[in-house]
Amino acid sequence: MKKTKSVLLAIFGLSLVICGCSKTAAQKDYILATGGTSGTYYPFGGAIANIWNTKIENMNVTAQATGASAENLRLINKGEAEYAIVQNDVMDYAYNGSDMFEGEKLANIATIGTLYPEVVQIAASKDSGIKSIADLRGKRVSIGDAGSGVEFNAKQILEGYGITFDDIKKNNLSFKESAEGIQNGTLDACFVTAGVPNSALQELAFTSGLILIPVDDDAAEKICSKYGYYTKTTIPGGTYKGTDNDTQALAIKATLAVNSSLDENIVYEMTKALFENLNTLGDAHAKGKEVSAAAAVTGVSVPFHPGAIKYYKEIGLMK
Repeated sequence: MKKTKSVLLAIFGLSLVICGCSKTAAQKDYILATGGTSGTYYPFGGAIANIWNTKIENMNVTAQATGASAENLRLINKGEAEYAIVQNDVMDYAYNGSDMFEGEKLANIATIGTLYPEVVQIAASKDSGIKSIADLRGKRVSIGDAGSGVEFNAKQILEGYGITFDDIKKNNLSFKESAEGIQNGTLDACFVTAGVPNSALQELAFTSGLILIPVDDDAAEKICSKYGYYTKTTIPGGTYKGTDNDTQALAIKATLAVNSSLDENIVYEMTKALFENLNTLGDAHAKGKEVSAAAAVTGVSVPFHPGAIKYYKEIGLMK
């Protein structure tokens, strides 16, 4: 009897060990939707994913290249990605079912926090004769991928000058394709909404040069007044080879979005891991130096995920 009892206890103990190992080893697999490989989102998203994968046990986050903000929000809403980097203006459209999301409210999206300013950079070839946004009339202009946040930034900024897409020779191209178009002479100018500097524009500046087109004060005030998510900013002289003077521009904010149904504790863990390792993020990508928890709770128009709220309350940024 004693022998039988010992065997049963041994089997029971082994089963507990096996169950415990299975639970411990359960891997959490998630997708972080980013943007095109030549933009800022993709490498920056890779840096965030690396923090999560190394700082959280059994975490496996893959940074996935995508068509950027609008696609990312739809991926999250459908559960095909759990996290995404998006523009705060596009996230607002999606949540409220306006502009590019007219009649298509996305109910399953929430905010973790804003990350860094994204500047609407308007670049033109040296031979185009373009010196101001008004000069874009009749020119071959790339306004970003079709349906992207860049396209709406272009529309709104042109509108500030009384220009519509009908007044330009519109092209819907990626950042890389836009830079290549200016380089080979098939484009005159392009809009790029991204962190500064942008790699595609850096390459263009080194190969054939570029001119940065400013947004003047009157137009900037008009646009910021109508669209509250814009802020005025400056692209410092020397950001790109051959651009010696500061250029006035408008900016929105890159934002970390999440599927609203994701577990509160998981999102708390990931929010905490990100903001407690900003030095690592800054070492991995220059934009990481612009991220802070204090700034992350600003510029948000879409509700925070409960997991993010839990972390911000813990560090005194929310009540």
